[in-house]
Amino acid sequence: MSSTPVPPSRPFDPASSAASLAHRVPDLGALQLLLAVARLGSLGRAARELGITQPAASSRVRAMERQLGVALVDRSPRGSRLTGAGALVTDWAGRIVEAAEAFDAGAQALRDRRDSRLRVAASMTIAEYLLPGWLIALRTQRPDTAVSLLAGNSAAVASRLLAGEADLGFVEGLTVPGGLDEVVVAHDRLVVVTAPSHPWARRAEPLDPAELAATPLILREEGSGTRQVLDAALGGLARPLIELSSTTAVKASAVSGAGPSVLSELAVGEELAARRLVEIPLRDMRLRRELRAVWPTGHRPAGPGRDLLSLTRGGTGTRGA
Repeated sequence: MSSTPVPPSRPFDPASSAASLAHRVPDLGALQLLLAVARLGSLGRAARELGITQPAASSRVRAMERQLGVALVDRSPRGSRLTGAGALVTDWAGRIVEAAEAFDAGAQALRDRRDSRLRVAASMTIAEYLLPGWLIALRTQRPDTAVSLLAGNSAAVASRLLAGEADLGFVEGLTVPGGLDEVVVAHDRLVVVTAPSHPWARRAEPLDPAELAATPLILREEGSGTRQVLDAALGGLARPLIELSSTTAVKASAVSGAGPSVLSELAVGEELAARRLVEIPLRDMRLRRELRAVWPTGHRPAGPGRDLLSLTRGGTGTRGA
């Protein structure tokens, strides 16, 4: 006895199934309209409740009937009532809409949790001289967001972001490590400074960059954005006179007369104005750098991080932008 061959079954394709389901199942707006018709007994009243015109509501019901292949609503001068198939579809629609409302509530809870905190990592100059103003402005927009600030050098900021320990970072270096996206938010100028008692403070001519490169300086540690920019601009640096881990410590050492240093103009404005430090002009060189916001690639800041990024790009605290 011969048997009819059975065709091989096709493997289940989730992507194909999802795409075809989207074409077979009405969207949430149409299902909400059907539920409103069932509750109000009138297509016109249902349209008004949902904020659409009656012709638009009628068109949406007809499109849903074509999609499902059954009549859902009987229309008459006395109103609209569901067909038997319409009543069954309405029951299913109620469950779908309830599930969608639960989904929406869950998503909102996730957004609320995300928006309740913001972890910022920033290199020293930005953390000390720019971020306070930006965070005060953010506070007026999002008073319920708790912000934590982790200050370190540019390399440490990148490491925290890549490790998932910060949501948004700010760095001062020449380059951004792989795995991070960036945008320039401000510009800064580095200046050579000494105490007024230093011999450089009495020189009549600008300092030659080669002499600066050959002079032991009070510097930040390796990995700091300031040191990266200075090293690249001068083509190398002499062994540091003193190596310190914060801009404030470097500045205090320079004020004390320990030696010359190169610092952000943002950091030494008050000291220059009060003549506790003196700026030493450089011959044929301007030490400028870009200050960047950074975040993990493909995860552009949202919620409070997006708002903070918007505030920084509004120009607050920029120099020479």
